[in-house]
Amino acid sequence: MTLPPAPLLPRPPALRVAVVGPCASGKSTLTAALRAAGYEARQPAQEHSYVPDMWRRLVDPDVLIYLDISYEALLERRPHFGERAYLEREKARLAHARAHADLVVDTSALAAEAVAAQVMSLLEAK
Repeated sequence: MTLPPAPLLPRPPALRVAVVGPCASGKSTLTAALRAAGYEARQPAQEHSYVPDMWRRLVDPDVLIYLDISYEALLERRPHFGERAYLEREKARLAHARAHADLVVDTSALAAEAVAAQVMSLLEAK
């Protein structure tokens, strides 16, 4: 006797992930990796907004990831970035997001793969 196939269970919806951080911290790279892994990932450009919770208004994420970077590492990635004060202004605009982040990763000395691995570990536990 042959058993009927097991019913397909509905797949849970993909986690909505917002990735925020200063310029050159790796947001685009991480977002692309998360999308490739099946997550609904977006970067709401919070570093350019004076609306403290723009990340929440645009994405309303299940998980908020904050990527940080030092000024020295930023200059290695973008030699013509500008003054340290500009980075500090971005970080000030990101303070609300950082305070509410589920994970903060300093990407200054990390390869993109290491950042993705840290984030994926958190997401898989959700």
